[in-house]
Amino acid sequence: MRLNKLVLILMVFVLGTGAVFAQGERPASPRGEASTQIGGKWIVVDYGRPILRGRRGVFGPDQDYGKKLYAGAPVWRLGANKSTRINTEIDLMFGDKKLPAGEYSMFAELGQSGWTLIFSNHAAKNTGRGPGEGIWGAYNYDSSKDVIRVPMRTEMLQNSIDQFTIVFMDVTENGGVLGFAWDNVMGGCAFTVETPKAG
Repeated sequence: MRLNKLVLILMVFVLGTGAVFAQGERPASPRGEASTQIGGKWIVVDYGRPILRGRRGVFGPDQDYGKKLYAGAPVWRLGANKSTRINTEIDLMFGDKKLPAGEYSMFAELGQSGWTLIFSNHAAKNTGRGPGEGIWGAYNYDSSKDVIRVPMRTEMLQNSIDQFTIVFMDVTENGGVLGFAWDNVMGGCAFTVETPKAG
């Protein structure tokens, strides 16, 4: 899962480009999308992309690791604002755990020895205010709605990623790696797919 410096710089440049907004019109944590297509089927992740804005060590030290990112919720929303959502048109296998085709919220439990990726049946609200079905971010997260939980490997990066980035890596017709990078840490987990047979 090693990434060299050039790949990281290109990844951040490509994902950071897009429409240019006048000062003040762009939200503090813009929405982003990571997507790939395997066997004609799409896998799309929609997420908020917080920026470091001069901060360092956002994951925190030792026993407080990850707690600031939880912001009072029981898990991290894997981004900012509205819950991170994945929509997959094909069944995904994370090791021996199957994520059926569909739409899910994604969260993470953070630990210094590794992270846990959570796919959940929680619906997502578009705003934190007012009543309505679903949750905002990871507030009111309930583990009883978990579909699968997947261990993630983490590694320290030589460069600091300024804006939180979700990316598909090493994608083939058989699967790939789903990666999450921010500050000087990257987490990731491999997945496989069963591509539909022609005819």
